[in-house]
Amino acid sequence: MQRYTKDYNGRLGESVGEPVIMCPRRFQAEGLVYKWVAQAANFPLQETKVANEVPFMRSTETNKPAGKIDMIVAHQQGDDLKWHGLEIQAVYFSGQGMTSEFEALRDDLQEPPPFPSANRRPDWRSSSAKRLMPQLQIKAPTVRRWGAKLAVVVDQPFFDAIGGSSSQPSHDLNEGDIIWIVVCLERTGNGALQLVRAHWEILTLEDSNTRLQAAETISRESFETTLRSRLRPL
Repeated sequence: MQRYTKDYNGRLGESVGEPVIMCPRRFQAEGLVYKWVAQAANFPLQETKVANEVPFMRSTETNKPAGKIDMIVAHQQGDDLKWHGLEIQAVYFSGQGMTSEFEALRDDLQEPPPFPSANRRPDWRSSSAKRLMPQLQIKAPTVRRWGAKLAVVVDQPFFDAIGGSSSQPSHDLNEGDIIWIVVCLERTGNGALQLVRAHWEILTLEDSNTRLQAAETISRESFETTLRSRLRPL
């Protein structure tokens, strides 16, 4: 997702700000994030292996898998297996669906493209507190108990929305539970967008939850003021 200005003809103008990654597959370009997790863990890249969607929970009713870790990044020497989980979190958007935009692009062949017909924005709240935080709360304690870490890859705008880089970011895996891998999209010489690692740090599960919550309880007085304005008869 990218913000744009509207030009004098009412069509798409100049881009504004950073692009936001909305498709999880974008994070998997060239396997870079797997390499970055391996580097954070000090795994030799030439000996690192990955696995997709490995089950770590099962249903007590059906005995079938009931929870999976997106990716596992591992290093194995003989019987010695070391690994870390990896969760990929793109951002959802809030606003009208995209059908009208695709229909407009199908029927309008002019350049530049028509300006969007509806306002849409990244929904950090749904992507962080409502989606990612429950995943970490479920998976990280088990992974931590097994002596491993859970890595999370997000883009720079997402990370900025939950507080950004720590004042003194740690790269010591012994100091936390979650390896935060932060990426951004940079334009190459031919205008294509390339995935680049912008930052990484290790945080505890508790600090990660606090960041993802990104909200605080309002006062009772404020709550009841709003409540009184909304009360209606049965």
